Amino acid sequence: MDWSRREFCRGVVAGIAGGVATARATGDADVGEKIVDTHQHLWDLGRFRLPWLDRAEGKLKRNYLPEDYARDAEGLNVALAVYMEVEVTPEQHEAEAKYVIDLCERGSGVTVAGVIGGEPAKEGFDRYIAKYKGSAVVKGVRSVYPKGGAENEQYLKSLRLLGEIGMSYDLLMNGPLLGEGAKVAGSCPGTRFILDHCGNASTRFFGPGAGEDATLMKGRRAWEEGVARLAEQKNVVCKISGVAETGSAELATVEAMGPIIDGCIDRFGEERVMFASNWPVCLKTVTYARWVELLKQIVKGRGEGFRRKLFSENAAKFYGIQA
Repeated sequence: MDWSRREFCRGVVAGIAGGVATARATGDADVGEKIVDTHQHLWDLGRFRLPWLDRAEGKLKRNYLPEDYARDAEGLNVALAVYMEVEVTPEQHEAEAKYVIDLCERGSGVTVAGVIGGEPAKEGFDRYIAKYKGSAVVKGVRSVYPKGGAENEQYLKSLRLLGEIGMSYDLLMNGPLLGEGAKVAGSCPGTRFILDHCGNASTRFFGPGAGEDATLMKGRRAWEEGVARLAEQKNVVCKISGVAETGSAELATVEAMGPIIDGCIDRFGEERVMFASNWPVCLKTVTYARWVELLKQIVKGRGEGFRRKLFSENAAKFYGIQA
């Protein structure tokens, strides 16, 4: 980290401190542990095309810009954030990467690093990713998981390349595919993987009456088995995120979310989990502040040292950023 970045981080922390003081005075937020948000989405629909938004909820079909993030994170002690790719059309991958690099280098907000999109299952990925080798901003890649990826040599070759150049790869998958994810990680021991969103377990698995629903119980077992297999791979860490928005707003509770979050923490251990907001997708069911509040309630009994690891220390170490 160069001197200008150090000064920027200090400025961010100083600004956060002012917000913390205001929150304490008004009682509007439960401030505490410093936060490094490892999954911040931003999108400008005048600049980028996000095909998945065509089938998304209406509230997501608008711009979400750095100033919107700053407003929603106000008073939560968010010190740094890592931008996460937003599934733009493939021809816009380079433009998205340029956008996040420019955003981070401007130093006008908390975003200091990014995970970019790409197509590791296709030939030419090596030439694409070589453009970002050694970048202080680009920390990894995420893509849609290709069917049969665990047997796809082109895909595995690309993921091994990421490890060779010091980049990570995010696994975005749910219960039925988690076992494949474990095979992929096992085939690429030199690459660091991140399981996004606690493996996308649904809060419905632990909601009222779930025990009497055979389909829900089958899904729950697949998720539990898949998370266990992934956790056995020591090159995989888990983002504690994306839980509240997997069911209805009524299921965004400690009771329905706790078993998912505790299950991942127990499997991966306190050194291999890190906080993420999944903002603004989390807004489907909860505000940013409510997500933080619920998570703090769930992990309250694990101690202050663990909470520091979860909310900032593990992420800062993993991504090589100063929190």
